[in-house]
Amino acid sequence: MRSPRDRRRSRTSTLSVRSAQDLGVGEPPVSTAPVAPARPSRKSRASASASAPVRGPVPRADEIIFLPLGGCNRIGMNMTLYGHAGKWLIVDAGVAFAGDDMPEIQSFMADPAFIEERMDDVVGLVVTHAHEDHVGAIHHLWPRLSCPIYATPFATHLIRERLKEVGAARAVQVNTMPIGGRLKIGPFDIETIAVTHSVPEPISLAIRTKAGNLLHTGDWKFDPEPLVGASTDFAALKRFGDEGVLAMVCDSTNAQVEGTTGSEGQARAGLIEAFRGRKGAIAVTCFASNVARMKAVAEAAAANDRKVVLAGRSLLRMEKAARACGYLDGLPPFLSLSEAASVPRRNLVLICTGSQGEERSALSKIARAEHRSLALHRGDTVMFSARTIPGNEDAIEAIYKLLANMGVKVVTPSDAPIHVSGHPARGDLTRMYELIRPRFAVPVHGEIHHLEAHARLARSCGVERALVPEDGDVIRLADSGTAVVGHIEPHRLVNDGQFLLPWAGSVEATFGIRAEQRADRNAAKSAFAA
Repeated sequence: MRSPRDRRRSRTSTLSVRSAQDLGVGEPPVSTAPVAPARPSRKSRASASASAPVRGPVPRADEIIFLPLGGCNRIGMNMTLYGHAGKWLIVDAGVAFAGDDMPEIQSFMADPAFIEERMDDVVGLVVTHAHEDHVGAIHHLWPRLSCPIYATPFATHLIRERLKEVGAARAVQVNTMPIGGRLKIGPFDIETIAVTHSVPEPISLAIRTKAGNLLHTGDWKFDPEPLVGASTDFAALKRFGDEGVLAMVCDSTNAQVEGTTGSEGQARAGLIEAFRGRKGAIAVTCFASNVARMKAVAEAAAANDRKVVLAGRSLLRMEKAARACGYLDGLPPFLSLSEAASVPRRNLVLICTGSQGEERSALSKIARAEHRSLALHRGDTVMFSARTIPGNEDAIEAIYKLLANMGVKVVTPSDAPIHVSGHPARGDLTRMYELIRPRFAVPVHGEIHHLEAHARLARSCGVERALVPEDGDVIRLADSGTAVVGHIEPHRLVNDGQFLLPWAGSVEATFGIRAEQRADRNAAKSAFAA
């Protein structure tokens, strides 16, 4: 029986990475760079996937190798490798969260075995922004990824806090890099260009090499009023485009959405109006990392004579980082849970985690009447200031029903303009292509239908070729011979809250492995005690 991957490859698609349309009709097959076994690592590293060394390309000086270990064919778990002149650069190392149908699993992440075996040739890990799907695996994967880390101040703060939690802060070299600065890491000359997104300090990476220039956009949008941080540096983007760009590796999340993405300033205006005239308490749930939304809710509360309390550990963590970096200057401290108890409900706003119906979130606990300090009553309002991530519909609908049974009114982005996306719509993508004018396009950060829609748009913008990757595809980017030249199997790891385990394709198989690991550990303890 063919695997799901084989069946997916056999689909009729004019945008498949193997298609003649994208690789050039009649173009002869291109051989990859020399392939060699991985070099022995500097020290013994315990690997969660006990397998033979992973063979792969040795990147040459006349090419850039693009190899996504995660972030293609699904949203989340981003981890990208760039190879050039015998060296490797890692961009981001994030997680994807398991749904409520897998309560045993907290998160998934890419298994770094391929690059772990090549750590002698890794020059660093560069972080584009501080979302969990881009940085959430770093503290789990240390010391397997024993290389310098480069991040902006906000991301640096969060990464260091996570490393402290696992006792690795002193062992890891985290370098703070300026936005708009330039640094040389091995054969990669990297300029950080300010863009906007739903988290402070997102950057695009303008990577210059002897084989050509490449723009790795990271997650982005064009926001004229981001509320926190810098606006997009259009001059730097155009200047880089004027130099000539071999390829652009670009966000595809909203590639099927027409028009342009709204501003955080618009979301603030929508929240101010949505708060007006409400009688009871208001709870707003949003992504914890959206500091601009946190600020917008606080300003909407002040405009309506209300005070704010935060509910959820991840919100408190983000508030701490945002205040340390100056992004909430001018806002008074938020109320503590005990202080909120004495505030009249008509003057109270809760900012809660749980916009995706997460079982352990503050909003879920409040909706189930299980929160120790907070409760909602008939006449109160809950506003969902976030989009529904595909796959979370049932969990969110269950929260809606619990709130309705309590007599609590629910307001969603379809009811009022209280949310804007953090990703570029088709009009924004077109503008980016006009600025950068890349020869090749590599859509990433999305499911296959997002990537293919993005590839079609890129072709309409005049790129010579658009290559739609899957995780593990090895793509050679070069002046001549750009093509998909190989594939490595992209293995996954799962975090169950205690261990990192190799994903075995199902919860049952994966946790059978955990049981074996526990048995081995207990046997070792017994032998030591004896």
